[in-house]
Amino acid sequence: MQTRPLGHTGLAVSVLGFGCGAVGGLMVRGAPADRERAVGMAVDAGVNYFDTAPQYGDGASETHLGEVLARLQPDVRIGTKVRIADADRTDIATAVAASLDASLRRLGRDHVDLFQLHNPIAAADGPGTLAADRVLGEVVPAFERLVAAGKTRCFGITAIGETDAVLRVVETGRMHTGQVSYNLLNPSAGAALPPAYPAQDYRLLLDRLHTAGMGAIGIRALAGGALSGEASRHPIASPPPAPIGSATRYEADLDRARRLAPLVAEGHAGSLPEAALRFVIAHPAISTVLIGIASVAQFAQALAAAAKGPLPPAGLARAAALRAGFAGEAR
Repeated sequence: MQTRPLGHTGLAVSVLGFGCGAVGGLMVRGAPADRERAVGMAVDAGVNYFDTAPQYGDGASETHLGEVLARLQPDVRIGTKVRIADADRTDIATAVAASLDASLRRLGRDHVDLFQLHNPIAAADGPGTLAADRVLGEVVPAFERLVAAGKTRCFGITAIGETDAVLRVVETGRMHTGQVSYNLLNPSAGAALPPAYPAQDYRLLLDRLHTAGMGAIGIRALAGGALSGEASRHPIASPPPAPIGSATRYEADLDRARRLAPLVAEGHAGSLPEAALRFVIAHPAISTVLIGIASVAQFAQALAAAAKGPLPPAGLARAAALRAGFAGEAR
């Protein structure tokens, strides 16, 4: 498994990361034996980055990941997150510290490698969102204290929300990593969009992360499952999640994903999920891409796709040509 630098953190992470989220659901709702098989398969293949959060199954993901890692004892890197509740804005430092302490108890560890803000970022506070000023003035100092206490090695943001606000935080260079929504349906974090393209424009966010020395963690590589091209979902997967930065409805993402089928029919990739994963790792600023899974078989497929390496230039060009047909459509 190829590894890449995680920005200027000093960490090297596998280009394919193990997502422990609730959308795929394996680490939340899967059988214990399947969870251990998938993690063991990942470790054997050289995957060394595991991403979780308290919100995934109300702590179940962290607990289950901690149990598996305690049995297997692999040398891996772990990232978790904090989502600051609206009611906790009066004392963010306390809320941040308490959240990480609870995560460490569930994980059975004394520190994590990466601690990330899970809230979207905006110009002003809103329900569930944090103002960029608050992120820089209150969240960053709280994170810095946790680094000094030895409870995390580095920290970052989930780089979603309002584009201007996200870019403002990134360009200060005060964060170490950013989780970036980047996929075949909305590549704006890595490439200019055609005029009137139906998606949020993240305005080359990946390049800005690189300039700031931040590691880029690819998320939503499969657009919550839409880039499977199939409406059916695994029995333990969540219902279709709301899109992030692409269409306003999951069904619209699924329809556009199906229109990318020529990538497979013309031989650029063996399947649409493979094309989606290889598209993300083709961007040189991506440190690792997270894949959420519902089954061991799905993770085996992701490993096989990653082993093929980045989508080649002809495939990238064909994907761009197909996406051009979305321009002018309603989001």
